Amino acid sequence: MTTQDELKQQAAAQAVAMVQPNTVLGVGTGSTVAFFIDALGARNRETPLALTAVVTTSNRSKTQLEANGFTVSELAAVDHVDLCVDGADRVDHQLDGIKGGGGALTLEKNVAINATRNVWIVDESKVVTRLGGFPLPVEVLPVSAEQNLRKFTAAGLAPAFRLQADGSRYVTHYGNYILDLGVSPLPIPHGLASYLDATVGVVEHGLFLDLADEVLIAQADGTIAHWTR
Repeated sequence: MTTQDELKQQAAAQAVAMVQPNTVLGVGTGSTVAFFIDALGARNRETPLALTAVVTTSNRSKTQLEANGFTVSELAAVDHVDLCVDGADRVDHQLDGIKGGGGALTLEKNVAINATRNVWIVDESKVVTRLGGFPLPVEVLPVSAEQNLRKFTAAGLAPAFRLQADGSRYVTHYGNYILDLGVSPLPIPHGLASYLDATVGVVEHGLFLDLADEVLIAQADGTIAHWTR
């Protein structure tokens, strides 16, 4: 029987085949992306890709990319990204998703929005009919975090501060807090996204709508589904 890790490796290998030489590559994070990075490194050692630049959304992926011989640039150093390969915490059949479970949603969205082509690689457990089943992260400024908490509570969005193991509030790379919204399924994702975008104090949210161009899904039956928008 094909194991889940083997399926993730197969999905990662398909994503690696999409990478073209002499291009700017964006790399996300997650267990399937970790397989992608190792497979990308193996391909590059066999036939150098001469990538123009590589940017990433997490320190973990940066360390792994560097261990595979890649030089990682800051997003600000590139004017575009040709292909971004990332994971997702949830994805629906319209290729909309929830991301940011690792707390890097702001950088993840900045890389994605600047990418010509976004490919997500996930396992079957991340696929849902309606977006939900996973807390929606909302990065908020500390100065207005309590007001945001009260506003979201009154709106029925069941917010809670993300906490660290010691009970202190989780702090993002940019020095902000995360409010995880516990409402599920999400009510009208596009409407919720507009509401959050218009809320003062919100830096970014984990609704990634109309961004993914393709999704590779490692399925329990041993196949890899390839969804396109």
